[in-house]
Amino acid sequence: MWQQSETYPDPRVEALDPRFAKLVHFHAAVERVATGMRWSEGPVWFGDQNCVVWSDIPNNRMMRFDAGTNAVSVFRAPANNSNGNTRDREGRLVTCEHRTRRVTRTEYDGSVTVLVDRFAGKRLNSPNDVVVKSDGSVWFSDPVFGILGDYEGEPAASETPMAFYRFDPKTGQATIVADGIDGPNGLCFSPDEKKLYVVESASRPRNLYVYDVVADGTKLANKRPFGTCGDGTPDGIRCDAHGNVWAGWGMVPGLNGVRVFAPDGTVLGQIHLPERCANLCFGGAAKNRLFMAASQSLYALYVNVRGA
Repeated sequence: MWQQSETYPDPRVEALDPRFAKLVHFHAAVERVATGMRWSEGPVWFGDQNCVVWSDIPNNRMMRFDAGTNAVSVFRAPANNSNGNTRDREGRLVTCEHRTRRVTRTEYDGSVTVLVDRFAGKRLNSPNDVVVKSDGSVWFSDPVFGILGDYEGEPAASETPMAFYRFDPKTGQATIVADGIDGPNGLCFSPDEKKLYVVESASRPRNLYVYDVVADGTKLANKRPFGTCGDGTPDGIRCDAHGNVWAGWGMVPGLNGVRVFAPDGTVLGQIHLPERCANLCFGGAAKNRLFMAASQSLYALYVNVRGA
């Protein structure tokens, strides 16, 4: 049974490198702010509404946590077994949908626009996670997880190889930016957008890679390992303002939660949760509240760094 720490520092926040002490608060504890989901994913912060929206994939709904009142409500249902979420440069919600095998944008009036659902005339697999670059381009992963069964989508044949994509809303064109990855999953840019970090979640062991963003900012090069996963399983990832990588982690007892890496790949620390963390985002008025979507719950922790 979950119990919030009554003492500071919270023993669930574990430093594995002295540099981690600068990233966390002594007087802050991990909070469970919502529970009752089946598989929580894709949290995204809405500062203008002071809330977090996230996906509950098997329940085919999106949830909303109001950071002012602590109220939890259904944001959207049905939600096409949505997974990853982010916001574009105009503040519109961008969502990966398993069931419809597409990436969509929710307009200001609530209508939904399909951004991309095909590549080279063939259907995508099941878009998983998504980020938007400063030029407005939408970068997303497309593994097969959502078409393997009925729990997170519906069974279907794969028509395209698993890959990471870049979609340009201005031209309507999608391009493959990275392929040959077994289970492409989480992705995030470094604060200066000169690097892209990605997760390979179906390999054994799992892998984290980093690419250089080259040319006019539309292509990747120089793929190389980033950090080590060991027995852990990375999922969704985000960078903070200093370039540290915060990764949803778990599937092994003692490793469930969030693992934090320095820009050089060194493991800095671990936030331990009783459930595997699938994805995370920074939010709050100062962008210093870490929200962690983990299995059946949503957790939060105030940290001493802002999201990138």
